[in-house]
Amino acid sequence: MVLLHVLFEHAAGYALFAVKEVEEIGMLLPQVEESVLNIGKFNTVVKLSAFFPFKSAQTALENINAISEGVVHADLKLFLETNLPSPGKKKKAVLGVGDAKIGAALQEELGFSCQTGGVVAEILRGVRLHFHTLVKGLTAQAASKAQLGLGHSYSRAKVKFNVNRADNMIIQSIALLDQLDKDINTFSMRVREWYGYHFPELVKIVSDNSTYCRVARLIGNRKELSEENLEALEEVVMDSAKAQAILEASRSSMGMDISPIDLINIESFSSRVVSLAEYRQELQEYLRSKMGQVAPNLAALIGEVVGARLISHAGSLTNLAKYPASTVQILGAEKALFRALKTRGNTPKYGLIFHSTFIGRAAAKNKGRISRYLANKCTIASRIDCFSEVPTSIFGDKLRDQVEERLSFYETGEAPRKNLDVMKEAVSQAAEVAAEIKRKLEKKEKKKKKKEKKRLEAVAMAGGEEGEAKEMVASGEENGETETPVKKKKKQQKQATEEVAVESKDQTNGQGNGMTETETPVKKKKKKQQQAEEEPAAPSTEEEATAPEENGVEDATPAKKKKKRKSEVMEAEPVGEEEAVVVVKKKKKKKSAVEEGGE
Repeated sequence: MVLLHVLFEHAAGYALFAVKEVEEIGMLLPQVEESVLNIGKFNTVVKLSAFFPFKSAQTALENINAISEGVVHADLKLFLETNLPSPGKKKKAVLGVGDAKIGAALQEELGFSCQTGGVVAEILRGVRLHFHTLVKGLTAQAASKAQLGLGHSYSRAKVKFNVNRADNMIIQSIALLDQLDKDINTFSMRVREWYGYHFPELVKIVSDNSTYCRVARLIGNRKELSEENLEALEEVVMDSAKAQAILEASRSSMGMDISPIDLINIESFSSRVVSLAEYRQELQEYLRSKMGQVAPNLAALIGEVVGARLISHAGSLTNLAKYPASTVQILGAEKALFRALKTRGNTPKYGLIFHSTFIGRAAAKNKGRISRYLANKCTIASRIDCFSEVPTSIFGDKLRDQVEERLSFYETGEAPRKNLDVMKEAVSQAAEVAAEIKRKLEKKEKKKKKKEKKRLEAVAMAGGEEGEAKEMVASGEENGETETPVKKKKKQQKQATEEVAVESKDQTNGQGNGMTETETPVKKKKKKQQQAEEEPAAPSTEEEATAPEENGVEDATPAKKKKKRKSEVMEAEPVGEEEAVVVVKKKKKKKSAVEEGGE
């Protein structure tokens, strides 16, 4: 008897189904085919053995990626080891899987006998149809949502969309460029016809459309044109002879007079046409830069405009890369091709690539050859652009050189270089350029990470300071204090300076006679008491005056000076040794003052 289990991978999780035991698996096929559409009959053949739901969408994505790559995920391994009978038992257990790749990986890693196709495919078809019924607690709506979410995330990872390689912008730009060319031409003809009533001779002198609109806007009324406007006219037409001819023609023109209102309308419309022409130039620059990013090799080989037309006609750069050279050769000449096939005439030799410079330079008999060769090189360039990681124009330049050599070969008979040698040289140069670009990108990434790290550290520091301030405010509220953290900090610093000053004073007194002063000038009452005691004790003799010198005691100083000294000590910075030196100097000054008072 054969025990068959079928593994089904769903967006909601892994499910293991046990199929009823039979002597041969092939005998199940007719029963399964009959019961696939009927859930009642299908339950007699297949039963749910175990179900492992995914914890999150991220876990589901990791598992589906592993299955698509043919790798056994840790979750799948644990699920099968727990629920499948070990391969060494008497009953022969077979695991049915939908993908042969994952089946081979399971057989190699876990030792299970795996089977794909045949009856397994039919069972999986039935399970897929009735999955929400077979698993309890799972509804059809929940299963559909899980599949939709996983499908989006899986596809997003597979597409690997790169903003810098978006060819949609090229398609839109070239379409807009073509439309602008038509519109500018139409509007310019309208300006020529409209302004021609007033100044008909100008059409023969200035042939360019955008230049004509600029000149019409500058001149306005031809009767007001004078020698003063000659310099401005030269800047527009870029030719002094033309400017002089316009000036002379305006004096003897056969045109009709025009009203100021009509002239304002003509000038306004001319300004619009000029602005459109300027925008067209900007758009062409944008297209050139975009082609350099998306398809640099194709642009280097055949030009930005023709390359953009090829991409636009194909639909995308990927589609163009998939086309064979024969299709690229006649791309854009579909009408002529089908007409030739219908009438059994000659098929066209070239389509859009005719606008490149190479075919125009070739002789009539060699146009077909050079177009075929150019289409071949365009296909190579588009494939390199589509699938290369680091876009460079080295291959495009080399391919262009090859086309030039082939063109000269048709004209002079000079043999071109071998393709193998050219490609070897191009590959080596491209590798060097790619390494340089990667190095620059790594440096840029490192700088970016450093900046981000510094920013995070600054944010963390700011957050820490805010936290400390909040804690101080909270503690102040608990103690009934209403002072802000900033004021509290200043008060603490002030008290610290006072303590340092008192300590330094004690040290100097201790060096004189070992005595220490314990009085701290903090409260006003103590200050008043000290002043009252010191005033009657003014020194009268030299012996009393010299006593403070020996003992280092400051009893004989006037009250005002003492107050001043205390305020200076409180304002001083709490630096140990320097503070002591300052205090000693002040004492010497006071001693000299005491001696003078004694005398």
